[in-house]
Order: sequence, then C-alpha cells, then structure tokens
Amino acid sequence: MKLIVGLGNPGREYEETRHNIGFMAVRQVACAYGIPLKYRNYQGISGRGRIGENEVTLFLPQTFMNLSGSAVGSAVASLGLSSTDVVVVHDDLDLPFGRLRIRPEGGHGGHNGVRHILQVLKTGNFARVRIGIGRPHEGMDVADYVLQRFGSGEAKFLNVLLKTVVDAVTVLVEQSVDVAMNRFNNYEIVF
Repeated sequence: MKLIVGLGNPGREYEETRHNIGFMAVRQVACAYGIPLKYRNYQGISGRGRIGENEVTLFLPQTFMNLSGSAVGSAVASLGLSSTDVVVVHDDLDLPFGRLRIRPEGGHGGHNGVRHILQVLKTGNFARVRIGIGRPHEGMDVADYVLQRFGSGEAKFLNVLLKTVVDAVTVLVEQSVDVAMNRFNNYEIVF
C-alpha cells in the first residue's frame, strides 16, 4: 500500500492558496479514482481505495503545514508502513509555476512541512511530487506569497496542472518513481 500525502493547511482561509496545492492535488486524485476522503484519523483526513490494482490511502494532515510530520508519522505507524511507502505531494517555491519535479528521496529543500516529516520519520527515504508555485516578486514576503490564492493567469491553468499531477501519481503508483520521473520531470505549463 502507498500512503499519498497532500500537504497544506486546514481551514477555509487557506483553501486554494499556493501552499495548499498538495491538498488540491490529492483531492483531485480522490475524485479521479472515486476515493472518498471521509475518515478523520491519524491527525488528518483520509480515504482508502485503489489506483489500478494498487491499494492506496490518500491523506490530508490537519496539523497545519509545519507540523505535518506528526500526522504522517501517526499514519505510517498505524498503517504499518515504512517510509518507502510514502509519497508526499507539496508546493515548491524553487520551481516555476506549472513545473513538476518527482524525486524518490531527498532533503526538505526549505519546505517546513517536508522538514517536519523528515524529523519525525528520521529519514528522507520517501518519494516527493513537487509542484512549482514560483517565487514572489521582489520585496514580497515569502509567507504572504504562499498563503495567497493563485493569480488569475495561473488559475486558468490550475486544472490542467492538477490533472497532470494525477497522471504523475498514477504512473508513480502503478509503475515506479523512476518511470514517473522520466515522464513528468520535464513537464511544464507554458502560459
């Protein structure tokens, strides 16, 4: 079984913000595969189902971004999984909007949610699907930027981007991280 984790912040005020694109992407996976996100457990919201022949648990931590590791650690322990069964879907400031980067393991890259997961799991040996949100304009605070909704130019392409993330997660689960990397790491939306 794979645990597909979307990172974000709970609460209406954070819906559809750049920092919540991980939540948005995992909700799209849930819709694509008819997996209801209806269980409140592991300090989050989860749903269990299948992507092809593969059993998955989709998971949205409700601990706020910087404490995501607590929820992920709880889910991993309760489900009897190892770190290699985890796929974390999250925003990435260092990638331009519309760019994807899939990795089999690694560091936190400055992302506090991923940093906390690394601390709790005590390893970086879990896959990541990084979704580019770009950097703020000169003089804009990074925290303000990631907590803003997408601009109108970006919003037009958001559904295409999220559909592509669903495709990337599908390939990662059904085939492998390497195949997903080869197919999607050069993907970008041109707008």
